[in-house]
Parts: sequence; C-alpha cells; structure tokens
Amino acid sequence: MKKDQQFFFAENIEINRANRAAWVEDNFSVANQPSESQVPGFMSLSLSEKKLTWLFLLLAGGLGLLLFKAFYLQIIRGDYYFSLAENNRLRIEYTKAPRGIIYDRNGQQLVQNVFGFSLLVIPAQLPADETEKNQILTAVSRLAGVDLEEIKTRIAGAHEFYYQPILIKTGIGYEQAMALYIAAADLPGLTLDADFWRKYPYPESLSHLLGYVGKIDAAEYAANQDTYLFNDNIGKAGLEETYESYLNGRHGQKKIEIDALGREKKIVSQTQFIAGDGLLLALDVGLQEKIFNILKAKAPNGRAAVVVSNPQNGEILALVDYPSYDNNLFSPSISVEEYEKLLADSNQPLFSRSIFGEYPSGSTIKPVLAAAALQEEIIDSKTIINSVGGINVGQWFFPDWQAGGHGATNVIKALAWSVNTFFYYIGGGFGDFKGLGIERIIKYFKLFGLGQPTGIDLPGERSGFVPSPEWKESVRNEVWYIGDTYHLSIGQGDLLVTPLQINNYTSAIANGGKLLVPQLATGIIRADGSREIFSVKIIRENFISAANLAIVREGMRATVLSGSARSLSALPVAVAGKTGTAQWSSTKPNHAWFTGFAPYDSPNFCLTVLVEEGGEGSAIAVPIAKEIMNYWFSQPR
Repeated sequence: MKKDQQFFFAENIEINRANRAAWVEDNFSVANQPSESQVPGFMSLSLSEKKLTWLFLLLAGGLGLLLFKAFYLQIIRGDYYFSLAENNRLRIEYTKAPRGIIYDRNGQQLVQNVFGFSLLVIPAQLPADETEKNQILTAVSRLAGVDLEEIKTRIAGAHEFYYQPILIKTGIGYEQAMALYIAAADLPGLTLDADFWRKYPYPESLSHLLGYVGKIDAAEYAANQDTYLFNDNIGKAGLEETYESYLNGRHGQKKIEIDALGREKKIVSQTQFIAGDGLLLALDVGLQEKIFNILKAKAPNGRAAVVVSNPQNGEILALVDYPSYDNNLFSPSISVEEYEKLLADSNQPLFSRSIFGEYPSGSTIKPVLAAAALQEEIIDSKTIINSVGGINVGQWFFPDWQAGGHGATNVIKALAWSVNTFFYYIGGGFGDFKGLGIERIIKYFKLFGLGQPTGIDLPGERSGFVPSPEWKESVRNEVWYIGDTYHLSIGQGDLLVTPLQINNYTSAIANGGKLLVPQLATGIIRADGSREIFSVKIIRENFISAANLAIVREGMRATVLSGSARSLSALPVAVAGKTGTAQWSSTKPNHAWFTGFAPYDSPNFCLTVLVEEGGEGSAIAVPIAKEIMNYWFSQPR
C-alpha cells in the first residue's frame, strides 16, 4: 500500500473516533452512561431473564438424562452388559451328564443311553453381513439335510439366547458327524456337540409307563434356565417326566478364555458332570411283557388295559395299555409323518387306558356297595333278599341279568352271582326295605377313592366321575330319580372309573381296609451308590371294619368257587374276584371287566382287567386274568 493511502485510512479512523466521542457527549449525561450495545457500531447478544431460565432448564434436563442413562446402563443393566463382555472374552463348554438309568424290581435295565452328536449354530459367531451369513446357513442346510428356512426360523426366534448354541439337528451318526466336523472349520458359528439320547429295549409294552425324552422347548427352558441348556433333553411323558429332577443329572462346565479371533488361550475354571440318579421300580418287566403279548393275542377289538399291584404296599407290578406305540420314535425326535400316523389311528395307541380311560364300572362296583351296606348295618351276612328277576317301580322295570332271578340271596351269593336285585335293594331300597340312599352311596364311593386321582407317580391321571343329584340338576336340569340310584348301585348310569381306581379299591378290600397310593417307583440309586427308598403312602384306613371286609372277600371267593369266574378255580393258587359287564352304548358291545386278588388268605397280587367292547366279563376278561395269574404263580420265587 502506498504511503498516501496509509495516511488516508489513518486519518479516517481518527475522524470516526472523534465523531463517536462527540455523539456520546451530546446524547448521554455522565450519570447515564451508555452500554456498549447502545453505542453505534457495537454488536452484542441480548438475552432476557426468561430465556436464561429456559436455557438453564434445558441444560439441566440434558445432564439429568445423561446421568439416568449412565445409571441404567451401569447399575440396572450392568450385569447384562457385563455378561455380554464376558461372552466376548470367555467361552463356556459343557460336558453333558448321562441320564439316570431305570431298573425293574429284579435289576433289569429298562432304558439305555445312546451316545451320538447334535449339530448346533451359535448366532453370535455368525457374520454380521447378511450375504455371508446366508451362505453359511445354506451350507449348513445342505450338509445337515435340514430345510434352510427352518434353520433361519430357529435362529431368528432365539434372540434372547444369542450366545447359546441353537439346536439344528440331533441324533447324528458318527460318519455324518465327521463330515460336519471337517466342514465346521470353514463355517463360523457351526459346532458339534456330543449328546445322549434314550433307547428303549422294550418298545410298546413299556411305552406308556416309561414315556420318552425329547428336546427342551422354549417354555420349559424359560422356567428352568438354572438347570438346563437351551438344547438339553428333558422328560416329556411317563416316568421320564415324573422323575425328571432325579434322572436329569448335572452337566460339567469348562470356562475358556479366548482371544479376539475366538482361539483358546487358557482354561479359567472347570467342573465335572454328575450323572443322573438311577430309578428303581416295583415293576416286573417279565410280567409286563407277558401281559402285553396276552392282550395282543386275546383282546378282540384291540383295546385293553391291565393293572397288577401288591395290595400290601401299593407297589405296581405291571401297568399295561394296549395298543401302544414305540417310544423309540420320539427319541431323539419324531417326524411329523410318524406323529400324524399315530394320531390318526382309531385305536388311539397314545392313549393310556389304565389311568386316562374313564369307563362305567359294571358289576365290579358291587363289592364297594356290599361293604358300605354292611358298615351302615343295612344288612349283615344273614340278610336274605328274594330275587325274582327284577323289581317294578311304577311303570319302570329294573331287571336281573338272569330271567326269573336267583331266588333267596344273601350278600355272599349276591357277589358270587352278581345279583342285581340284591344291590337295587341295598342301594336305593325297595318297599319296606331301607337302602343306603344316594348320599351314603356317594360317601362310600369317595371313601374307596372314586371321583379323585389315586396319586400314582405318572402325569395326567384322570379322576373318573361320581354323579350326584346336585350335578344332575345343574348340568341336565333334571331331578334325581330312584332309577338313577338303582343304576348307580350296579355300576351303570353316569358313574365313571379308571382301571387303576378299580384295582386300588380292590387292593383295599384285599388288605383289610387300607387305601394306598399306587407306586411305580420304589426308590433311587444316587451317583455315589447310596440308595433312597420311598415310603408307603396311605390315603386312608379303618373306614370299613375288618369283619365286614372279610364278608366281602368271602363273597368274592365264592365268585371263583361257584359263580361267574369259576374257571379261575383251576389255578394253582386260591383266587377271589368279581366280574363286570358294563353297558355304555346301545349299538356297540359292552366293556368286559375282571378284578380280583390272590392268594386268598394272604394276598400279594391284585389284578384288574378291562377289555373295551369285549362283551361279557366272564367270557373275555376272566380268561385273560387266568392266563396272567397262571404265568405269575407258576414262576419260581
């Protein structure tokens, strides 16, 4: 810049300063000096008190939000994020515990643990890039033979278990496992796990009783995360389900520190697995197999159930349902086609008739009516009722099964020949004879365990049904008639029982009046070899006098000596029992029943047979009972 130009600008600055000073002096007094913002040529920010308050509140709110977020992340969700960090640093490997073995009363092994492999995917180890992830999952689908969409669905639904291995396929044999193991080296997120699943050496005959084991589902895992892995096995039915807490065992665990590439650096900690406890049963597998084969040969419509117990302690010696299914189909998993085939079978092979089936009892209920009438002193052993073929009540006729009746009948003969007229009298009364009446009938049915589960150690037991006037009025909007009481007195009408319930009250009659909880399992064998023996459980006792039960047993013995089960008198042991023929349909055959016990003087074997649509109990159920008892009492013991 030239000197004359520099002088010009300096001179202008001086002039501007002088002008500004003159303007201030002219417009403001000494007492009222201007602010900088009032001076021409001066710029500043003007904020009111209200704006400053809002600015302060905004800054305070932001700071509070940051503090709350820090508190939430570090205190409330601290454990979660610590776990995520640890999962990035540590890898946990599990050694699965073998499941406990189940044994029969003679030490016979009823289940086996089969070793194999399961294929799993760990979502956290899959690539973040969707294209790369799909390539890996496609390869897994091809190698494992599992539909790609199914794999994606399993992984997508497992977001809460991101670091847990997700089961893709189980039951993999050695050769396929080796091929997958080699491939896993180039497929991140893919892993193979040594696994156990069940093999059942006695398919069908023990399936309803033992049940089966399957992979844990999401609901089961959510309720038991402290005990199970996401891909664990768990008891799904039968004794496998009931005694899951004993049979399951505890897995071993190894914590491994890994580097950023997932490579093992060192073992941080390690615990050994604890095998599941063994389960001891009262069951005799030889008897179970024999009964199953008898039913297979002799059940005319392919549907039957047999219960055998020891009346002295409630132990179940056999519990057989026919038809049945192969529980190996469910281990490790059943196909949709196989399961639908079982569901479509009209004989319902998945249905356990012994504890789920609810049937009219027929005449097998008559020993209970006789015991009740004796206890209430409605009759005694010498009471005689004349059977002439039935009774008339107004326009209704209630028949005996034998035309013309059975003549003079006491309680022994009534049980031996199943005389309906006798039980009409003692149940509902007739003429001047006062019977029990519906209230007392219901009372004794419940005392003998009807209308309620027995408490057997199997899941899903049904309670049967004892009708009442209140039920009929509320459900059917009808009053209770004397005919309803008569039908109930001979085991017809709306009364429903399970085969197990009949066996249980037969046992109470046989043992002198103790109603016991039926038990399949008698104890456990712990991993250290020690044993825990389960105690006998009594539901109730002394509700019927021993003298009155002795009369009932005498009548049941007469059933074999001279009545409807005479063919059993040829057995090598004294037997007492009661037959039953239960009407349930106007177009289909009756259900056939037999229930009894042996030896008569010191019973240790109580047997109940049901054959659906079998016809007369004496014609079909008794021959089955005879073959079973002949087998049992012919064996050396």
